[in-house]
Amino acid sequence: MDSATGGVVRSVNVADSRDLTLNGKTHPTGIFKEPVGGRVMLAGNSVAGDLVADPQHHGGPLKAVYCYTVEDYAWWAEELGNPLAPGTFGENLTLEGISATDALIGERWSVGGAVLAVTQPREPCWKLGQKMGDPNFPRRFREAGLSGAYLAILTEGEVGTGDRIEVLSRPPHPVSIGMLAFLEATDREVASLLVALIAQDLSTDEWDEIVRALQLPPKYPWRDDPANG
Repeated sequence: MDSATGGVVRSVNVADSRDLTLNGKTHPTGIFKEPVGGRVMLAGNSVAGDLVADPQHHGGPLKAVYCYTVEDYAWWAEELGNPLAPGTFGENLTLEGISATDALIGERWSVGGAVLAVTQPREPCWKLGQKMGDPNFPRRFREAGLSGAYLAILTEGEVGTGDRIEVLSRPPHPVSIGMLAFLEATDREVASLLVALIAQDLSTDEWDEIVRALQLPPKYPWRDDPANG
């Protein structure tokens, strides 16, 4: 399946709140997601049945849905030496056949009965490290360049395992999830500039000039095909 045109939902994952402890203080988290059967409603800024335990840092219109891909999990399975189940990284949707890393900010997807927009990469926190049993894992996750993508809900609808994903539109700019994730880890000033420029609705030619002016490399330091190493 061509990741530029679509993919398929392999799992829908939700969680109740659980507690993690850091420096003697208890923090609620919804990172321990498990696959669910049937169809799940995506509405407002949330996934039905999924508790956002820390709304200050998670959820909201730009982080309504988090997705990760089977292909990127395959890379991690090889890296870590063991397979990872859907929902391991706390994603709501586990997808196959479509690249979250190459998705452009503002790209629109039809997923089941919903329409979603790609908004931003995931910035891992200490809770992911605790779940993985490795306090350094958030750094490893960031450096791997496989952040997954947050999605906004543009049209409410139900999703379920096996639903097709169709790419409805791609904006003219070149700013992908992978590019922004890399820049946020290495040059936040340029990352902020690009996010601001996205809102200007520039043409492809104007973006070409910006890429040349900022001396952005044609390929960023993440691997050319992350899923295959």
